Amino acid sequence: MENLAEWGYVGLFIASFLAATIIPFSSELVLSILIAKNYDLSTSLFVASIGNWIGGLSSYLIGRIGSWNTIEKYLRVKRKNILLWKKKIDSWGGILAFLCWLPVLGDPIAIALGFFRTNVVIVAVFMLIGKFVRYLIWAMITYWGFSFL
Repeated sequence: MENLAEWGYVGLFIASFLAATIIPFSSELVLSILIAKNYDLSTSLFVASIGNWIGGLSSYLIGRIGSWNTIEKYLRVKRKNILLWKKKIDSWGGILAFLCWLPVLGDPIAIALGFFRTNVVIVAVFMLIGKFVRYLIWAMITYWGFSFL
């Protein structure tokens, strides 16, 4: 991850994208390193949010075009986990995309939203808001941690 931080904003984008896919990855560490190296906060938040958002939308797309067998085989997301979200998706719709930033639950939510053909515009907007809020809070925690030291 430190190698990605050496790449600056490009590394942050890659880390953020990968963190939003089924690949377990911590983009927060890369963001914190860039903040520590005095990279521009606004640009860092923008790059991290967009990278993570595009990664989340790729999970949505996989759900949208995927079949049960493909999702279970390649993504290792069980059918029962997707079906658990069906009732919530029917009730809340694309607003649930706000939660796609959550560890462990975020990928199944994004895949389920795609699989059940939830409105892509609503999903995209709420997913972007959720991802941005996540990085904003992390940046605030990072700044607080540095000021504490």
